[in-house]
Parts: sequence; structure tokens; C-alpha cells
Amino acid sequence: MTMATAILGGGCFWCTEAVFEELEGVSAVKSGYAGGQVPNPTYEAVCTGRTGHAEVIAVTYDPAVISYADLLRVFFATHDPTTLNRQGNDVGTQYRSTIMPANEEEAKTARAVMAEIEARGAWGAPLVTKIEPLDVFYPAEDYHDDYFARNPNAGYCRVIIAPKVAKMRKEFIDRLKKTPAA
Repeated sequence: MTMATAILGGGCFWCTEAVFEELEGVSAVKSGYAGGQVPNPTYEAVCTGRTGHAEVIAVTYDPAVISYADLLRVFFATHDPTTLNRQGNDVGTQYRSTIMPANEEEAKTARAVMAEIEARGAWGAPLVTKIEPLDVFYPAEDYHDDYFARNPNAGYCRVIIAPKVAKMRKEFIDRLKKTPAA
């Protein structure tokens, strides 16, 4: 089995991590930072919007089970790719909608999926998602890992993350991890 990694930024990484962890073929999701100028950024520094980094996730997946294109379809369905540098109340370049392909083939796939989403009129507005080169992925501090799973009753989780996860479960029910029978 050959695994691949997709780097995606759809606003707050707590939201995107929660969505992608439930997909069949995804073995790991790690929150982090990419696309900035400061080496080894911290959460506090990235939150200022002055490092140039986006909050992103590194999705480790099996392309034989779920394709890069299908990961992108989930990505576009579970955040608003039409708002520049913003997701809901989270505002700043660190919350930009971004895809950071590992190679030209992934970039081509990203452009094709974006064209498909645009042609379908899925959002009723033009996509502002950036396709940016990946320089370095910096893993976020460990306390961000599994944030939604560890804090399901926190206000942000109930109001912002839970609806995104519910939408993904409904729209991509055929892509969810199978749970073993009891």
C-alpha cells in the first residue's frame, strides 16, 4: 500500500481535521502551518496573520481507496471557498482557502476539480481558493490534535465544527470509514 499526503487549508484546521478523519482511506490528519515566511511558526504567531502561513492539514491517505480528486470534492463541500481570507468569524490570511499540491499532477487535478465545482455553480459565487506551492509543512502543537474529538461540547465545536462534520457525513456517506459490527 502506497500512501500519499494532501495539504489543504479550509479555514480553521480544527474543522478540516474533524471532517477528513472520518473518510475511508484516510489514515491520519495532522494540523499545521504552511505557506509563510517565518521558520517554525507557533499557533500564537500564525494567529496574528503576520507570518504569512495558513492553517492547513496534512491528510495521509491511500489513493487506491480515495482519490486526490475525491478528497478535494470533500474539501470544497465542507468550507466556503468563495470568501477571501475568511471562514465565518475567522478572518485573516491564515484562514485562506488553499490547496498546496505536491506536484504538477496534483495541481492539474486541483484545477480540474475547481472547474467542475465552478461549472456546477455549487457555491453561487466564484471560488477564491489559491493553488500554492508547498514549501514546508510545520506540524501544529500537539494540543490541536483531535481537537473536535476531545472537545465536542465546546461552544466552537458545537456551533462551527459539528455542522461541517454532519454535512460531510450526509453528502459523502459512501466515503465514511466503516465501523466494525458489534
